Amino acid sequence: MKNKKNHVYRRLFEIALFLLGIFIVALAYNTFVIPNDIVIGGTTGIAIIFNKLFGWNIKLFVLISGLVLLLISLIFIGYKKTRRTAIGTILYPLMLSITLPLAEIIAPYFKFDDFIVLIILSGTFLGLGFGLIYKAGFTTGGIDVIMQLLNKYMKIPEGKASKIANMVVVLAALPIIGLTSVVYSAITLLYEELVTSKITIGISDSKVFFVYTRRIEDVRDALVRNGRIGFTIIPTIGGYSHYRGEMLMCVIKTNDYYRFREIVLDIDPNAFFVINDVYEVNGGYKRQHLPFL
Repeated sequence: MKNKKNHVYRRLFEIALFLLGIFIVALAYNTFVIPNDIVIGGTTGIAIIFNKLFGWNIKLFVLISGLVLLLISLIFIGYKKTRRTAIGTILYPLMLSITLPLAEIIAPYFKFDDFIVLIILSGTFLGLGFGLIYKAGFTTGGIDVIMQLLNKYMKIPEGKASKIANMVVVLAALPIIGLTSVVYSAITLLYEELVTSKITIGISDSKVFFVYTRRIEDVRDALVRNGRIGFTIIPTIGGYSHYRGEMLMCVIKTNDYYRFREIVLDIDPNAFFVINDVYEVNGGYKRQHLPFL
């Protein structure tokens, strides 16, 4: 019963994140992107291009193109992956209409001579919105369907497929909005993707060290003596030498990176280690996260 209740709460939290994210994205498009001729990809970017060429309604184009791509997704990708895309496909153009009056009120307060400020604001709000949407497990449809198709049939990673599809849209806008706006659009797109990644994955505040040394006992004693940091000893077998040894794995705060590194190298200058960013640490003993004394 408790697990079922937790599942309901988690699902409600995901829906709340999605609704907040799609509201922020729609408001950002109406406030920053559309009035300033910024084309950063997606069906909205294509809609802006056709609006400039033929005067087509942006929200209607986003809805129709989204529904067409949704049908394609249902046929070629399947119901399971399409169902969450369907919600975003319908709700996103609706949210564009809902946020338009609010955007018209606040847009005059966001008029800047310096386009860099506009890039930072639009990229930040769009990245925040898309990050919340993806974190909740949803999409806004549209170009995301093309991304999934490229991944399924051409084996292109979804992240790379997204960059390719969006950049094609940005470059297609060159004859319509000019080189300067295209450059600004490309910078905004890259910054927005960076913010989206940070919101979705998180900001790394820890590092994980994998240390291979013939003096692992000395390193272990030094960690206990100097840092009180938890660690794990992993048995290893050399790929070529078949030598049996041990590897130490340890998660530490980013601020302690150089201190930990110097402890290892002072003991064994020939130690082999790999360091990666850590975006989430969950469980284990609290002493794993204590700083060096």
